[in-house]
Amino acid sequence: MKQTTSHILMIAPTNFGFNEEAFITNKFQQRPDPSEQSHIQDLVLEEFNSFVKLLSEKGVFVHVYSDVQNSTTPDSIFPNNWISTHQTGELITYPMGVSNRRGERRQDIISSLISEYGFKHIDFSDREEMTPPRYLEGTGSLILDHKNKIIYGAISPRTDKKTMEDLAKTIGYESVAFNAYGKTGELIYHTNVMMCIGDRYILIGTDTIDEKDKARVMESIQSSGKEIINLSNDQTHNHFAGNMLQIENEKGQTILVMSKTAYDSLNEDQLARLNALNDHIVSTAIPTIERIGGGSARCMLAELFLMTR
Repeated sequence: MKQTTSHILMIAPTNFGFNEEAFITNKFQQRPDPSEQSHIQDLVLEEFNSFVKLLSEKGVFVHVYSDVQNSTTPDSIFPNNWISTHQTGELITYPMGVSNRRGERRQDIISSLISEYGFKHIDFSDREEMTPPRYLEGTGSLILDHKNKIIYGAISPRTDKKTMEDLAKTIGYESVAFNAYGKTGELIYHTNVMMCIGDRYILIGTDTIDEKDKARVMESIQSSGKEIINLSNDQTHNHFAGNMLQIENEKGQTILVMSKTAYDSLNEDQLARLNALNDHIVSTAIPTIERIGGGSARCMLAELFLMTR
């Protein structure tokens, strides 16, 4: 199984803004000043378009869909939370913990991808209606090691352990759940802020992991055979350094994608190791998206693992 793909789905925002409901569990968000409101959308669209241009120039196939006009989903720029695709043919949609984000699940996008690429749709979103509801927010909640068929997930109000186990069983993977903590001691809301898995390495905020879980998680990671690159709590909590994604381009060259915020936080040793393990490292400046949306580069990228037809 390949770890990377050269096809990426991105959603161009039409009404980006501060999401009050998401803020309850996302401690990375910062409330904007009222004076900013009139030009936030313009700034974010500029950051988004620059990111798309950067990836396209590196030879990545970027499939851009636009959010609907008069959108009521301020976080639509982060599609990886509602959709994932898999090399074995599944297109999975997820139960979202933030109710005003559920409208991001677009049937037109789902139908287009199924029609063009032959995916089989598996829908977990009905778990939103369970008592109690069970949430799992895509590859925000789940970090997948495709070679070793392991899913890692930090349990939180948005990441349910039982649903994670059910998802792993559905695609034939093992599930490794754990607790991890943010800078105020809260459960980290999404695993992808403290962990990134590449083809030959794993970046991880080791010290965010609960001491009761750490040995078990690290044993699994060490057995993967991948090089381990530790991130500090400052890097994960304040600089989005865990929120990276390794992809590839049309030539099969590996590309590690991150924000400029994340890149600037890396030390010389980390950069040297990552440069040795990737053909390219690219960073993009998305300060408005990070500050107001509370998500970074990886959150904006939904991988399309296309089957050979």
